[in-house]
Amino acid sequence: MYDGDTVKLRPIASNDSQDEFKLRLTGIDAPERNQSYGLKSRRALMKLCKGKNIIVAVQISGIDKYQRSLGKLECNGIDASYYLAEHGLAWFYTQYSSDTTIENAEKNARRHMLGLWADKKPIAPWNWRHEHRYY
Repeated sequence: MYDGDTVKLRPIASNDSQDEFKLRLTGIDAPERNQSYGLKSRRALMKLCKGKNIIVAVQISGIDKYQRSLGKLECNGIDASYYLAEHGLAWFYTQYSSDTTIENAEKNARRHMLGLWADKKPIAPWNWRHEHRYY
């Protein structure tokens, strides 16, 4: 796991690291590792998927500018993007998604001040990246 919205995966049938690929979870933007709640988001994703039957719904909608595949990640039937938004560990990525289930999960987390929404002024990852271009 790189952070709360990017993972490295290898197909079950392969033991070859050449088959590994990066998957950028769609629908969310998680805090960066060096950002507030970044490690919590990453750890939550690791806990959700660790030691479980990871099912990747490879509905790859393309490749992003960092050469990562874009798609959904499910761990034991739980959509990771939804899970992170639901627990206040990622923003719904309005710029790139129209998934209302994730949007509503974020709204509920905000309402209940879960995770990063407990902060008075959480900084969205896209704003944080803009301020920390070296990252």
